[in-house]
Amino acid sequence: MENKVQENSWADALGQIHRPHDGAARIVSLVPSLTELVCDLGLAGQLVGRTGFCIHPKETLKTVPKVGGTKDVNIARLRELEPTHVIVNIDENRRECVEEIAAFVPHVIVTHPCAPEDNLAVYRLLGGVFDRRDEAGRLEEALRQALEAARAVGEGMPRERVLYLIWREPWMTVARGTYISAALAAVGWDTWPPGAEPRYPAFDLNASWLREVGRVFLSSEPYRFRAGHLAEVELATGKPTSLIDGEMVSWYGSRAVAGMRYLAALRRSLSGLE
Repeated sequence: MENKVQENSWADALGQIHRPHDGAARIVSLVPSLTELVCDLGLAGQLVGRTGFCIHPKETLKTVPKVGGTKDVNIARLRELEPTHVIVNIDENRRECVEEIAAFVPHVIVTHPCAPEDNLAVYRLLGGVFDRRDEAGRLEEALRQALEAARAVGEGMPRERVLYLIWREPWMTVARGTYISAALAAVGWDTWPPGAEPRYPAFDLNASWLREVGRVFLSSEPYRFRAGHLAEVELATGKPTSLIDGEMVSWYGSRAVAGMRYLAALRRSLSGLE
């Protein structure tokens, strides 16, 4: 969705209007993938806080204070950092926590990219607010090219139904309404089962709908599936099973550019085209 309201004004995911910040900002990011984006926009020097899950870029973030996790933010510590802006996400951060933060932080920027192309609006929003429009423009162009290439791969092959596993005991997958599902769909992989809710359904490996799946992916996050799990899942499902880089599929922000390229290459590789 286009988020430019008028010249020098941008709306976030809640429709809140944000304008360019005058001078250096004090940014706290509570979203790992957007912490990476903040740094890629050249704003690492204005980043004063992050969560413990914000791990990229590793060397840059070593000196940036942590304020807890995405779901259990240390409000007292965050307050001490005196941020001018806090970046949050509808899926990753608790509403009650965000409302508490908004009571003392001047600008809380709410994000909610649901598909890779939604990152374009996020780039414009952060690039506009923090005077990094040129950097944001370069990311926009790179993502448009990566999306075009990924969709060309998807359109050039038959669509395939896939099971994307994110957890074990219980087994859990992703629904169609998730960013992960949208990213996979760009290269012609349709997540199964096809429902939109719940967003992260649990299921048994003897579920009848598994017969309709053509391939299984074991994600590296949030559960860290490893090579040792491949045989177990392949034996239980009877489907070809592969490991997949969860960050490349589920992280938005600047990582979406590399993520689309990664998925396009993986689709070609598993189809025997490279």
